[in-house]
Amino acid sequence: MAKLTQKWPDFDTLPLDKSGPPGNAWGLFGKDDQLGRLNLITPETVKEVVQEVKEGTRVSLDWQIDRPSFPAFGRPRFQQQLINYAPRAINDEILTFNTQCSTQWDGFRHYAYQNTQQFYNGYTQKDIEAGGSLGINLWAEAGGITARGVLVDYYGYRQRKGDSVDPFLSAPIKLEEVLEILEDEKVGVRPADVLFIRTGFVAEYKKFSAERQAKFAGHEAGYLGFEATKPSLKWLWDSKFAAVASDSPSFERSPLAGSYNEPNVSVHTWGLAGWGMPIGELFDLDALAEECLRLKCWTFFVSSVPLKVPGGVASPPSAVAIF
Repeated sequence: MAKLTQKWPDFDTLPLDKSGPPGNAWGLFGKDDQLGRLNLITPETVKEVVQEVKEGTRVSLDWQIDRPSFPAFGRPRFQQQLINYAPRAINDEILTFNTQCSTQWDGFRHYAYQNTQQFYNGYTQKDIEAGGSLGINLWAEAGGITARGVLVDYYGYRQRKGDSVDPFLSAPIKLEEVLEILEDEKVGVRPADVLFIRTGFVAEYKKFSAERQAKFAGHEAGYLGFEATKPSLKWLWDSKFAAVASDSPSFERSPLAGSYNEPNVSVHTWGLAGWGMPIGELFDLDALAEECLRLKCWTFFVSSVPLKVPGGVASPPSAVAIF
């Protein structure tokens, strides 16, 4: 883990690297850092959240790896091949899947500043192809993502108020709505937290017929997600989240490059490439929301260790929430 090279900068002072693209915080943890905001997860923050575990109940946050059965954005489907060593009762298997096809953490190799073609801390495609720079295996080697999780159950909150929610239409979850829900949940965020926003995507997808699932792969209308504005980015910056995640395919409102966004402003660009802030997508937050509502507790210990694939771009999270 690397330490801050300076006091946490004000949002308005970004970019830190003045020769780099807008919003970057390159160099905040050192010029060679490859862990980004995961550096905020320290032994002290882990010990603090572990002390909050009271119930001992555990909730898996990974969706079934073959869901969506027809992944969005044209990604290939999950495949499983069973290998039986007959006549002996022994089986092996071969799994083939795109690490973005189901629940995943986006690693820092996934998304760059599109205008400058630079990834987190200024790494380039040439750097990545030359070696193991920014591989998601480095997260696993550092102990994974073990922190306090905070659930903002936008879908459940709106439903309890009698409102309808369509996660399959492009629309923003506004910062003021997130803050309203946090106030209702009586939750204050703190540095190194992992923010989870439930849009209802997984819950509604589970209602699909097989026919509608097959048609879903061509869905191009976009998705409900967190708004990408300067104020919302400022809040993400000031809150010092170690990572953010959602049950939607993109966390933020999509398409990412919609005309509703300010030019050069997106959570993927600023979060992944600018700040080194992991972004999780397609998390199954339904059982988590039920447990939070039952306990009237919207924070929990979350543990997630990505696959230790050298130079990995993304990974299933293998995530569990513990109350």
